[in-house]
Amino acid sequence: MKRNWGREYPDTIFHTLPALSFTNFDGQTVAFPASDTTINIVHLCYSKDGSFSKLMMDNVQGLSDRFQENPLINFYSISVDPSENQESLAAFVKPYKGLQRGHWKVVFGPSSDIFSYAKDQLLIDAMVDPADSTRFLISNQFVLLDSKRRIRGFYDVSQKGEVDRLEDEVKLLVVEEIRNRPAKIAQK
Repeated sequence: MKRNWGREYPDTIFHTLPALSFTNFDGQTVAFPASDTTINIVHLCYSKDGSFSKLMMDNVQGLSDRFQENPLINFYSISVDPSENQESLAAFVKPYKGLQRGHWKVVFGPSSDIFSYAKDQLLIDAMVDPADSTRFLISNQFVLLDSKRRIRGFYDVSQKGEVDRLEDEVKLLVVEEIRNRPAKIAQK
């Protein structure tokens, strides 16, 4: 809170995301965003795209490897294809080993329209390709969410410096989360 002439007002207003449920490639229901104690990195993908979505998944793989020991960080790769199923998504994620650790979730089949959710809530682009209705156009950005489901930043995956900046800001958010949690003192 900021004070100005005796009045208090918030100095920053963040956009907060509502919860959704998805299905992962194993058929399990996944809540998004995760619990109120995790930092989430989100991006959209399209499993039938062998170039751009693969680049995004490769970047998530690298980030997932760097943060593999930190339980405060979750990664979400959300498929925008409404015809997606478990088999096609499982084939798409087969080369990625970070999925076995449990903090990277590749999901599909949202409980609401993913295109409107991406536009109105995640504030990134996703749409059906006007030239070919069987393909999709997706944003090239990662979205960073804090533990209160607030958007903290957007990062362009096509620029190496942006992925490095995302990694640095995730580290800062982890420190902020640890600092904001009160220490638990064991009683004898």
